[in-house]
Amino acid sequence: MVSQITKGIKITVKTDFEGTYFKNHKIHFAFSYEVTIENQSKDSVQLYSRHWEIHDALNNLEKVDGEGVLGKKPVIKPGEYHRYTSGCLLTSPFGAMKGFYRMINFSTSKNFKVIIPTFRLSTPFALN
Repeated sequence: MVSQITKGIKITVKTDFEGTYFKNHKIHFAFSYEVTIENQSKDSVQLYSRHWEIHDALNNLEKVDGEGVLGKKPVIKPGEYHRYTSGCLLTSPFGAMKGFYRMINFSTSKNFKVIIPTFRLSTPFALN
């Protein structure tokens, strides 16, 4: 589990290996990740977009940009949190993800970036 706080917004990520399967004659490694976005600031905020960089051990990089998370643009009041689970596929048993959310502070009407810390994706059978 990794955590990081940016401008009073705490991001915590937990990961799990979900298994392998074949797609287009290649083995893929499936991972899930649970993200908790906790508002430790004094202002209400809204998450409106995301940016991910997904790296695998074969030096492949996939960038993903989109609105909200899982089709939602959550408003998070002070002292509250939003949690969701998503996933990704890698073509290697190791990888990492990092990124950021774009949010708006309702008190100041300013947009700001919240860093999603780098987190590792690894299959348990490939660890030493």
